[in-house]
Amino acid sequence: MSKVTILNDKFEKASELDLPAKYAEVNSHNLYLYVKSYLSSLRANTAHTKGRSDVSGGGKKPWRQKGRGGARAGSTRTNVWVGGAVAFGPTNNRNYIQKVNKKQKRLALERALADKAQNNALFSVDCLNIESGKTKDANAVIKKLGLKDALIIKDLLDEKTLLAFRNLANCYVIDASEVNAYLVSVFNAVIIEKAALESIVKEG
Repeated sequence: MSKVTILNDKFEKASELDLPAKYAEVNSHNLYLYVKSYLSSLRANTAHTKGRSDVSGGGKKPWRQKGRGGARAGSTRTNVWVGGAVAFGPTNNRNYIQKVNKKQKRLALERALADKAQNNALFSVDCLNIESGKTKDANAVIKKLGLKDALIIKDLLDEKTLLAFRNLANCYVIDASEVNAYLVSVFNAVIIEKAALESIVKEG
């Protein structure tokens, strides 16, 4: 059974909460497809080379077809000439987008949460606010839990908490509306506010 570790206000383990049983039964291929789609959507698609039709110049045949003892040539802009075109190079008209439907996105998120819970890396706390806005206070929370890195999911993200966590290279803070399967799976641990967890579970 996938269990969420419930933390008290001192970030110590207080109890455990079961995730819906169906989460662990989701086929992991849904998570794979979503992550693949998410990463594909981030590709800049800027690599581009010029083909024969794109390179300027080369309109005139450089020398006569026969009689000079050399190979025939029709243009100075073929791929074998310096300053010529590139053969089979990348072009920026390629579409990397891979479609994933709404149901599959949801299944991927459920599987990602179940994986974190099974690894004892899904933590829930009533409220995670860093009132001081200081990075050292945010870092103290991570150190107390002994985490390498963490995704922080708040029900409603406030400016002070964002300010406290944003300079930590091993942490990323989002609100519940931004959560997705890729972010949940890419971090070693997830700390989520109780209200945000209830909202996510309710949506399913």
